[in-house]
Amino acid sequence: MSDVTTMRAIRQNVLGGPEVLEEVRVPRPAPRPNEVLVRVRAAGVNPTDWKHRATGGFLGEPPFTLGWDVSGVVERTGIGVALFRPGDEVFGMLPYPFGHGSHAEYVTAPARALVLKPAGIDHTRAGALPLVSLTAWQALVERAGLRPGQRVLIHAAAGGVGHVAVQIAKARGAYVIGTASAGKHGFLRGIGVDEPIDYRTTDFTEAVRDVDVVLDTLGGDHSVRSLRVLRPGGIVVSILPVGSDDFFAEAERLGVRAIRMLVDADHHGMRAVAGLVEEGRLRATIAGTFPLAEAAKAHEIGDAGRTTGKLVLLND
Repeated sequence: MSDVTTMRAIRQNVLGGPEVLEEVRVPRPAPRPNEVLVRVRAAGVNPTDWKHRATGGFLGEPPFTLGWDVSGVVERTGIGVALFRPGDEVFGMLPYPFGHGSHAEYVTAPARALVLKPAGIDHTRAGALPLVSLTAWQALVERAGLRPGQRVLIHAAAGGVGHVAVQIAKARGAYVIGTASAGKHGFLRGIGVDEPIDYRTTDFTEAVRDVDVVLDTLGGDHSVRSLRVLRPGGIVVSILPVGSDDFFAEAERLGVRAIRMLVDADHHGMRAVAGLVEEGRLRATIAGTFPLAEAAKAHEIGDAGRTTGKLVLLND
């Protein structure tokens, strides 16, 4: 007889490399009012996961279970939930940063953090999308107000956020410039990049001019340097929430705008993402899948920083 009171989860008790991750049995959570219990079928792994594993980030000291992406099946609903019922296939992002915990067999989530999974994609691709898609949507659409005909530069355009941002920008009718190593330019053209740039051989500040929007996924000096390729009134949206105040001072000097942001769980945004998926305009590229027990292997690959697309953990 199976144990319905516990579940498998990937936990860590100390900060460090991938080796600190271990599969353990922990109590299965119960949904509170306005929450649902989801049987996790797939959960993406993102740079924020391996950064929190190594440094604690917003979460501080372990123990904790990481994971913000989730795609799965509603197991139970809490009091007051009217959006879903048991058996519904859903996907979404747990509230960032303190709603973590999807790298497990089950997770509870606010009902409005989730939407119905599009029938045309499996849980693997659905589980890869939420965090990166919401990040790109909130940056490009909500913060930058990207419009048809505008020019957008996307740094690390083959990465998790980048390759999704390219597709969202193209769906908005933008002209897309994307940076990546030369070996990934074929991939970039395949997802809609109009002008690939090899960051290893080309200084983007010399190759790019009159851009309306830059999506900065890298931080560091890329944030400030990106301001220099904007047209007057253009905007750089950085998804790295901290950095030098020079970013804002230089933006003011140049007559452009600068924003730093963190992704936030959002029902409206997830509905927009689901709509793009259903229209065939958005598709996650899967760089690799791993059983939940092999989460450390996914982190090892992620740490290398060479991934094209997304890494995903799967539950049987």
